[in-house]
Amino acid sequence: MRRINVALGERSYPIVIGSGILEGIAGLCAEAGFPVRSPLLIVSDSAVAPLYLSELEERLKAGGYTVVSHIIPAGEASKSLTVYEEVMTTAISAGLDRSSAVLALGGGVVGDLAGFVAATYMRGIGFMQIPTTILAHDSSVGGKVAVNHPLAKNMIGAFYQPKMVVYDLNTLLSLPPRQVRSGLAEVLKHGLILDRDFAYWCREHAAELLALDPEALGYALERGCAIKADVVGEDEREHGLRAILNLGHTIGHAVEAVGGYGTFLHGEAISIGMAGSALLAAKLGRSRSLYEETVSLLGALELPTRLPAEYGEEEIIEAMMHDKKFKEGRITFIVPDEIGAVSIVNGVEESAVREVIRQLKEEGSPW
Repeated sequence: MRRINVALGERSYPIVIGSGILEGIAGLCAEAGFPVRSPLLIVSDSAVAPLYLSELEERLKAGGYTVVSHIIPAGEASKSLTVYEEVMTTAISAGLDRSSAVLALGGGVVGDLAGFVAATYMRGIGFMQIPTTILAHDSSVGGKVAVNHPLAKNMIGAFYQPKMVVYDLNTLLSLPPRQVRSGLAEVLKHGLILDRDFAYWCREHAAELLALDPEALGYALERGCAIKADVVGEDEREHGLRAILNLGHTIGHAVEAVGGYGTFLHGEAISIGMAGSALLAAKLGRSRSLYEETVSLLGALELPTRLPAEYGEEEIIEAMMHDKKFKEGRITFIVPDEIGAVSIVNGVEESAVREVIRQLKEEGSPW
């Protein structure tokens, strides 16, 4: 079992990674400080619940807990105020109290939604992340919880830390290949921003990662979570350093929005965004070879780096205008300086972004 600590003073919490650790979920809930006298709410989705929910409920009940579950439709569309209200109704009807906790069993959508429920129910109750995707190694750490608005992703949310993150590697074995690749985009991102050696390790071990080799995957998730934990520990509420975790997200979120949050998976869109950030870096004076190397690293994990021709330039720019990083006709980008190091660049001109969008339609690897 691997353990990483997210150091946030009184809000510090452990990330526990291992195979089969959900067998001891009742003990982990007790360690997290959830008393057996108060009901627990498990939030899962229609893809994950049939695989793992019954066993989780049984193990919690065997440990003395009262459990109620709410299953949401799988997919990004469930990160909505409508679904949030439905989960809240379940929590209120079940009589959750101030000592209760919400357990998020699923990927990033479940974690973001369940976390926002936990942050706002009775002004905040306990919260545990139980990620079942590789992608969620990023979203489950750091306390960003949110729902989407039709005009913008994650615009309605809060910073709210879990009491624990429990990562059972066995739950990843059921992931389809496309979901595996999407998750590995965020794993590689952590290497691209802060750990050159890890970025190249991901390329060297791409075959093992894509095949879900437990040793390679366990190390990759541990390293990715550790990098994020270090950044969050320095800047919990994104006043400065934490913004570097958004590498690729400015363009990536716009790509998701234009596709109606259904065409590209999150990691696929972020992969295109990271290629775009490297193109922007070249326009800002960095070496063109940095873009080529970024594309090579992403390509090793079978990720897309080209924007579909049918995606309109104006649509993407319009989506960016609703991004939290957009201000007065200019936008903040995380730009690579080299593999393993990035800069926060404020006030990027719209004209430069348009050039990058046009180039992304012509270069890189198609989806």
